[in-house]
Amino acid sequence: MTGFMRKKWIAGLLFGSGLSLVIAGLPSAASAQETGGVVVFSKLIKGEVPGEDPTAAIWDTVPSVEFPMSAQVHWDPRIFSVTVHSVQVKSVHNGTQMAILLTYKDPTNDPGDAAALEFMVGDKKAHFAHGQPMAQVEGGPVNIWYWKNADQSVNDMWAKGFGTLKPQEHQDVKGKGAYKNGEWRVVFSRPLTDGDPEDAQFPAGKFQNIAFAVWDGANNEKGAQKAVTSWWYFRPEPKADPTVYLYTGAVVLLVGVIELVVVRKLRRKDRAA
Repeated sequence: MTGFMRKKWIAGLLFGSGLSLVIAGLPSAASAQETGGVVVFSKLIKGEVPGEDPTAAIWDTVPSVEFPMSAQVHWDPRIFSVTVHSVQVKSVHNGTQMAILLTYKDPTNDPGDAAALEFMVGDKKAHFAHGQPMAQVEGGPVNIWYWKNADQSVNDMWAKGFGTLKPQEHQDVKGKGAYKNGEWRVVFSRPLTDGDPEDAQFPAGKFQNIAFAVWDGANNEKGAQKAVTSWWYFRPEPKADPTVYLYTGAVVLLVGVIELVVVRKLRRKDRAA
């Protein structure tokens, strides 16, 4: 290998290594647009959150995650056939306020239609059935956001097992449903954190458990007779960390300096030879 070729090869190797480090330090396109299969990633946006507008144009720019639903057959009164078999979920937040949109197929617009979100409260694990104590799970409290089509109301509720479900004194959740072409779009909104001990809290960047329930009034679904999911995950997107770009710039500078030093040494050896 000639001196020139050797210098070119080493410079290329250094540049490639530095580029790999730079790429590793930058947020990838995939991480910025994660839709996941088990996680609802709440997209960070600028401006107002469409907390009471399930048809806002911004929802068309947000990726969705689809979760399967099944009939609640574990506890009486059971139901063995439900109308809704999956729900699509989207979410946005602006650093202060968050909104979650549910979209699902329903052939009828019935006054008995309803939908709900459920979250664990605190660090204690809870069963998705109202935090009911089980053999393997002691049972922690849950926070339930319950929307009813009959009066377009949203209730902020709390439970820790069957028979304990109650509306909270402080109603912090807003929402609205819109029906069109055999499809419900229901939005829920609340501050990410509110200091209420009975509420779930959503610090940006942290994972929270989330579950879903839907009732089709035309199918006589009510109470425990509903379509449900098990626990999944919810995560508000954090703000970009500026230190990532500082580290990236430092790596680029370091690679450039090393490359310059190595090339100069090689040149000196060639001249000495």
